[in-house]
Amino acid sequence: MFVSFFPRPKLFFWSAVIWAALSMAFWYGFASNLVDASSPAISVARFWSVPELWFDLYFAICVALFAGAWMWFAPHPWAPWSIIGSALILFTSYFQVQVSVALNDWRGPFYNLIQSALTKPGSATQAEFYAGISTFAGIATVAILVIVLTRFFVSHYIFRWRTAMNDYYVANWPRLRTIEGASQRVQEDTMRFATIMEGLGVNLISAVLTLIAFLPVLIRLSSYVTELPFVGSIPYPLVFAAVIWSVFGTGALALIGIRLPGIEFFNQRVEAAYRKELVLGEDDPAHAEPPTLSMLFVNIRRNYFRLYLNFMYFNVGRYVYLQTDVIFPYILLVPTIVAGKITLGIMQQILAAFSEVRSSFQYLVNSWSTIVDLISIYQRLRGFEARIHDKPLPSIETEAEPASL
Repeated sequence: MFVSFFPRPKLFFWSAVIWAALSMAFWYGFASNLVDASSPAISVARFWSVPELWFDLYFAICVALFAGAWMWFAPHPWAPWSIIGSALILFTSYFQVQVSVALNDWRGPFYNLIQSALTKPGSATQAEFYAGISTFAGIATVAILVIVLTRFFVSHYIFRWRTAMNDYYVANWPRLRTIEGASQRVQEDTMRFATIMEGLGVNLISAVLTLIAFLPVLIRLSSYVTELPFVGSIPYPLVFAAVIWSVFGTGALALIGIRLPGIEFFNQRVEAAYRKELVLGEDDPAHAEPPTLSMLFVNIRRNYFRLYLNFMYFNVGRYVYLQTDVIFPYILLVPTIVAGKITLGIMQQILAAFSEVRSSFQYLVNSWSTIVDLISIYQRLRGFEARIHDKPLPSIETEAEPASL
């Protein structure tokens, strides 16, 4: 799954984490201070301001050094895509976070302008409103352009990863062909694995970068919130509330959905068995007889009903949590709003920043269904890896079916 696309995967990923940590430490400790780091104006021009361009150059230098070292140390045919391509996806994730920060900075003055116009007629002009809307349009246009180009590149990145896995498994096909559902694992599971890994990886990186960008914003905005309901006055109340609420939701939903990956794995197994019998029946009348197909479809139905029941439990918890999540920040701000200690613009900035930080902590909550799918695919492909390296098959390959509720 990884060795086909990345050079020496375990060492590569650990070195990437260490290099990223060292690069960030050097940036925040020294390199960022080499240029004027004052806050840029709220406009689209902030994306090509001196501080932003300096960071872009620093990022490119760090990537070039890391990629060059690995291409020399462990040459790999897919290195340009796996190393430089991954770095480009990382950079675009960072850029999209910066767009969110820019929009949050825009919200304060713009919503304060709205509040001023509504409470005191004539205090704001149409030109000021159009200027604010124009600023938003400029930032949004850059964001859309980057998102579209990123999705185009990511599509090619995913297909290259799938190609690498496909070539790797095809080269070992004589040893793999006897594994249950071998054709599906090569044709379908490789595609789904690459697609899901890319999506989850980008979302994880985005969540981490969002935390790095918005936690200082939320800490600064916490100065406007003097107390929380039922808790009272505590340091950094918004940060405290975001962490506790998100950890609670993640833990609860992970516990509720803990059985889903195994059930999804068996779902793929029974579907593969049914599909294989139908394919064999196309050329051999001894296969795909109605009694055999009926028996195989009974297995499908039983496993799907088990999956539906477990997803029902999971969705009850998930939707209760997410619907409560909508009003949770308003509940936190009730004492502050009633006391009249914030303006509409500050409130919008708090709500937006709180939402960004909370969503980052809720990465598992928002991605759990996809993670379930990925785990089941990973377990199927891991069977291939075991056969290639003459290792015992994973225990789940020999289980008859998931345990009953």
